[in-house]
Amino acid sequence: MSRKNPSAEPAQNGASEKPKPVTLKAVAQHLGLSTATVSLVLNRSPVADSIPRETHERVFAAARELKYRPNYMARSLRRQRSFSIGVLVPEISEGYAAGVMHGIEAHLLREGYFYLVASHRLSGDILNEYVGLLEQRSVEGFIMVAAPLETSPLLPTVAVAGHREMGGVTNVVLDHDQAIRLAMDHLVELGHERVAFFKGHPNSSDTEARWDAIQRTAGDLGLAVRPELCVQLSGEPSGEIFSPEEGYREGYAFGRKLLGQTRDFTALFAFNDISAIGAIRAFLDAGLRVPEDVSVIGFDDIEVASFHNPSLTTVRQPLFEMGELASRTLLARIAGVDAPAPFHTVEAELVVRDSTAPPRA
Repeated sequence: MSRKNPSAEPAQNGASEKPKPVTLKAVAQHLGLSTATVSLVLNRSPVADSIPRETHERVFAAARELKYRPNYMARSLRRQRSFSIGVLVPEISEGYAAGVMHGIEAHLLREGYFYLVASHRLSGDILNEYVGLLEQRSVEGFIMVAAPLETSPLLPTVAVAGHREMGGVTNVVLDHDQAIRLAMDHLVELGHERVAFFKGHPNSSDTEARWDAIQRTAGDLGLAVRPELCVQLSGEPSGEIFSPEEGYREGYAFGRKLLGQTRDFTALFAFNDISAIGAIRAFLDAGLRVPEDVSVIGFDDIEVASFHNPSLTTVRQPLFEMGELASRTLLARIAGVDAPAPFHTVEAELVVRDSTAPPRA
């Protein structure tokens, strides 16, 4: 059988011609298979599950070798579908959203879907505006990350860090009780009794769920949640938390605010890694050593957490897996093979690094 690339046609009369795109029929002829078989495999049709795995591998290998590119415009017109998803995140470059988006992108790419992404910036008005714009662009569903969602969109929707049971919306959520218990147990085992807390932003979808878990867990462990040791992040002084730089500034500002209220604490449990790192800087500027004088725990385990000095002890959310689960769930709902369950719950793990230690004597 010839291994010649069907698109490699000699130029006529020495003229340089652009190679013609390889067709599905050409791939099928190259393999000695029917066009229908090749189409089912490349389009990942459920019917293709009955085709031997060896055939799948041959088809994809040939498509790569021949540089076959499917005509998604023709595919969309033929099926009257866009094969695109709308993804709405708080801010694209922020560590938490970026981690979730990696998982979203990986699964959508494998399944032949494209996505359009926009930042809702924790604003319900901006969120609703983008929902309308993306619907006009014929997306087939939405993945919303930490979004202030108040009403159910018309299209299938999966909300990462969504905590409200709404019609047509599937929530991918962290088990906050399990996650908070990991961090609080760690501090108690080290010997900390006076723990300060950063509560999340009022518009963050995780704020109340995580704060409720902190209060329950502290009660179980016999730790007092003292008002003078609690500071709520509000976005001051530079507005809502739209970028890592603003997040670090905010953590710094509220670290200083906490020190202005009292220094009678030996540990800080921050709402996220960005505010934890900003607070560490505020503590160092005030002459406090981390972890010798104050232990600090973050939340999320964004990439920079392990490279900070001191490296940050944190509660790791499985961000990539959450994004992948959101994509898989949404595509199953679009295909009609999965009923819209209200919640899918994932668990966290504690990553102990250099920012926590037993309290000073």
